[in-house]
Amino acid sequence: MDGKTLARTVAVIFVATVTAAALGMSRKENKPAGEGARTSAGSMPNLLRDDLRRCQVLGEAALRDDGCARLWAAQRDRFLGLKAPSGRSIVEPDAPDAALREAP
Repeated sequence: MDGKTLARTVAVIFVATVTAAALGMSRKENKPAGEGARTSAGSMPNLLRDDLRRCQVLGEAALRDDGCARLWAAQRDRFLGLKAPSGRSIVEPDAPDAALREAP
């Protein structure tokens, strides 16, 4: 490659870099994608939030706590929109499978 071609290539790369930087600085700053999806603390009832925190603090013991299991099921239904207007769950939970609880 001769000197003239190399100089043109460097000039094109330089102009492209300066243009990209100028466009990046001139754009409005948008919120990060995950920031707008968060719910405010006031939108969730305090009692529900406190119970969720209690289950979080319990750690692994929360897996054996029936209250936490019911709370997580209610949260899952609320998140997935599985509540009917009457407040009852559209999808009725099945009875726990005895085979899953029995140790082999």
